[in-house]
Amino acid sequence: MSEKIRNHWLILIVLALAQFMVVLDVSVVNVALPAIQRAFHMTESNLQWVVTAYTLAFGGFLLLGGRAADLYGRRKLFMIGTAVFGLASLLDGMSQSGTMLMALRAAQGLAAALMSPAALSIVLVTYREGHERNTALAVWGAVASGGAAAGMLLGGVITQYLGWRWIFFINVPVAVLVSVAAWRLVPAHDSEETHNELDLPGAISITSALMLLVYGLVEAPSHGWTAHSTLAYFTMSVALFVYFVMNEQRAKHPLVPFRIFRIRNVTAADLIQMPIIAGMYSTFFFTSLYTQTILGYSPVRTGLSFLVIPVMIAIAATNVPRLVKRVGFKPILMAAPLITAGSLFWLSHVRVQGTYLHDLLPGFIFMGLGMGATFVAITIAATSGVEGRESGLASGLLNTAQQIGGALGLAVLTGVATSAATRYVKHLKTAPNKLTPLAAQVHGFHIAFYVATGFLIAASFLATVLLKQKKVSAKDVQEAMTAGAA
Repeated sequence: MSEKIRNHWLILIVLALAQFMVVLDVSVVNVALPAIQRAFHMTESNLQWVVTAYTLAFGGFLLLGGRAADLYGRRKLFMIGTAVFGLASLLDGMSQSGTMLMALRAAQGLAAALMSPAALSIVLVTYREGHERNTALAVWGAVASGGAAAGMLLGGVITQYLGWRWIFFINVPVAVLVSVAAWRLVPAHDSEETHNELDLPGAISITSALMLLVYGLVEAPSHGWTAHSTLAYFTMSVALFVYFVMNEQRAKHPLVPFRIFRIRNVTAADLIQMPIIAGMYSTFFFTSLYTQTILGYSPVRTGLSFLVIPVMIAIAATNVPRLVKRVGFKPILMAAPLITAGSLFWLSHVRVQGTYLHDLLPGFIFMGLGMGATFVAITIAATSGVEGRESGLASGLLNTAQQIGGALGLAVLTGVATSAATRYVKHLKTAPNKLTPLAAQVHGFHIAFYVATGFLIAASFLATVLLKQKKVSAKDVQEAMTAGAA
């Protein structure tokens, strides 16, 4: 094996390891949530910020990170992001309060937004277009999806045997290894642009607008939807969003060139993605709490119980591309969200004295099938027909919609669950007993899953109304799946 080929594969291993770490940190925390909740005496509505702070910062700064890598150098941004990620992980593990943990999770998300697009850019320029690049992106995509699946199991093992702080500490040596390897292996990259203008006002304004919106949604159930504080959060969020739109229209080098939204299916796919992810995130958040606090599962057993989902995703994802070539992506995006909605409706009937086989497994099976079919079809819808020079922007927007949809959905659903649990206790017609707190919590899960079911039905409706059906060629599927893996 020549030195160049060997280095190419070593570079891919380093970049894939970094992406594995980024994706892992979204799911690994879910299994540790009950332990974190006990450690800091957090309410369920505040607990969701441990997940939301990361995904919101990640999604809000993802496009900025990609642009910064082009302007200031891919290797430089990748190494800065990796170093900040490792430092934030170390401090996460040393957190002394829930507030400190949430703030540091946001710092982790910002670092991930610098790492991930820079790493992908390095992959795209390192490997020649064609078989070599497709192989590299296939490895990249497999590692990314594997990170999400492994996160649940690894989080359970670490939480049970080492303690929840080690789910963050474990990132530190990996970040050091990746940084050193990147410095030695990845060629330096100078900007190919004629300017170095970064749309920082655009990135800060849209991320701040989303954070204020999410915070308002979280606080509204306890303070009231018409309370002055709630209305203030929503008003500031709208003002910042309006500023973002105005800034993008007049900026010489905008963060999001609005011309891409003239492509109907790009806009439609981004809009459809948000309610889909908003509903799906509830599965991992609420069922992680249900398995441990209600069923009494250990963290390891909880992680194992989720493994059926990635298996079903793999089965669906490997077969859907052939179906897309026959019927197109629109029929699939009309039907697949309804399969996921059915799984959420099943989970909305979990019992206080339930079992895995009856209450969770059927829902998990159909959840995986619906997710696998949806992700493939929506990636094809969002990227096929887009010019090559804008394919990165199209896939970046879809990923941003995914992170933002998850953050907003989790904020809404935890607020709904908390309010429903409080009302359950308030309107009890019998004397409270030792099962009352558990029954109230499960009732909150029921209502949250009902709302999540509505999100997926809405996604199916949006697909029916907004998507423009087009004939999809084998080349379209291949190019879209390459962008999707990215």
